[in-house]
Amino acid sequence: MLRYQVRGENLEITQPIREYVENKVSKLEKYFADSLEANVYANAKVYKNNKKKIEITVPLKGVTLRAEETNEDLYAAVDLAVDKLERQMRKHKTKINRKGREKGFVNGNLLTSELEDVEEPSVNLGKVKQLKVEVMTREEAVFQMELLSHDFFAFLDDKTGEVSIVYKRRDTGYGVLEISK
Repeated sequence: MLRYQVRGENLEITQPIREYVENKVSKLEKYFADSLEANVYANAKVYKNNKKKIEITVPLKGVTLRAEETNEDLYAAVDLAVDKLERQMRKHKTKINRKGREKGFVNGNLLTSELEDVEEPSVNLGKVKQLKVEVMTREEAVFQMELLSHDFFAFLDDKTGEVSIVYKRRDTGYGVLEISK
C-alpha cells in the first residue's frame, strides 16, 4: 500500500491536483508485491517563468525511485515523471532477477512478476581520473569550477576538512554535496 504526501512550493495543492498525482502514481502499485508498504513524496513547484516542476520520490528498502519533470502543464509533468518511475522499476526488477538467477533463486519480495525483463544497458566507464583535492572555501570552489567550465568541482572544505563537491543546479545557483561515512 502506498501512502502519499503531496505538497507544493509557490503552489496550492488543490484536491484535483492531489487526486491526479495519487491516481497516476497508484497505477504503479501493480508492479509491487502485495505486502509492500511505501511512502510516496510528491513536491510540486512553480517557477517565476510559470513552468511547473514535479518531484516524486519513493524510498524502498535497498533502492530509492525518484523522478522529476518540468513542463508548462503540471499534469503533463506528472505523467512524464510517472513514466520515468516505471522505467526505473523495470530496470530495478531486471537487476533483481539477474542477481536471483545467479544465486539460484528469484526474489519476489519487492516487485511482482508482471514486469517483463528488459535489457539493462552496460555501463561503459571510458576513463578513470585521479583527483588531487585542495583545501578551500565553498566560494573558492565555485570560482574554480567556473574557471574550468565544469558542472561540478571536488575540494576539501576549509571548515570541515572533509571532501565536498560543489555543483551547478538546473534551476539557478549552486549546490554542495557533503560526503559522510
